[in-house]
Amino acid sequence: MSRKRPYCLTIAGFDPSGGAGILADIKTFEQFRTHGLSVLTANTVQTEDSYEKTFWISQETIVEQLTTLLKRYPVTHFKVGLIENASILLAVLETIHTHAASPFILWDPILSASAGGDLDPQRFKESLPVILEKISLITPNIPEFEQLFGERDPAEVANTLNSEIYLKGGHAASKGKDFLYAGGKCYPFNSQVRTSLSKHGTGCILSAALTASRSLGYPLVKGVLKSKRYLERSLVSNPTLLAYHHF
Repeated sequence: MSRKRPYCLTIAGFDPSGGAGILADIKTFEQFRTHGLSVLTANTVQTEDSYEKTFWISQETIVEQLTTLLKRYPVTHFKVGLIENASILLAVLETIHTHAASPFILWDPILSASAGGDLDPQRFKESLPVILEKISLITPNIPEFEQLFGERDPAEVANTLNSEIYLKGGHAASKGKDFLYAGGKCYPFNSQVRTSLSKHGTGCILSAALTASRSLGYPLVKGVLKSKRYLERSLVSNPTLLAYHHF
């Protein structure tokens, strides 16, 4: 592979604990030997186990940050995390498509904060068909999938979408078993670790790892496997809620 690192851009919120959001994404990008760029969507007041407040960044500022970076750097791989509402998300997606040819866009739909907070989990629902036309991959956990798509079968949903679905299994009966729905097929991914340990920001870490894997040229299935193994190492890296990042 080329020694020159590909660019990965995260569009997400700032978590002062470093466990989730932009800081977790950048840590992950660095471990995958990609060059991480970031656009801030929110400042939050939180730790790994409490969520106090969100200060949203304006749409104008978000788009200005993003446009400035895309005029300077040849970014093709993007991860979108915490976003205030559908209008801002659509503005972000439009800006990406304006400046990047055939971008890979992963949307990690953060509908609520695991440590609390007052996010509206229904804020994307009305615009969901338009949003899904503009992304490559959506990575919900099971509660997020149900909030977005109801009780529909994920395979049936995937067959109707322009994007692919990676369904995270942290809330499944068989904990840690994930499913990728892509190209009319379903690929299961079992966990290789058995642990009672949990971590803050696991969704951010996994989605950032997958974005980085794709930017390095890994096929989707292999990229998912590589990303899942990276997350599992993070889970058992220490006994606290804040992960250590390493291969």
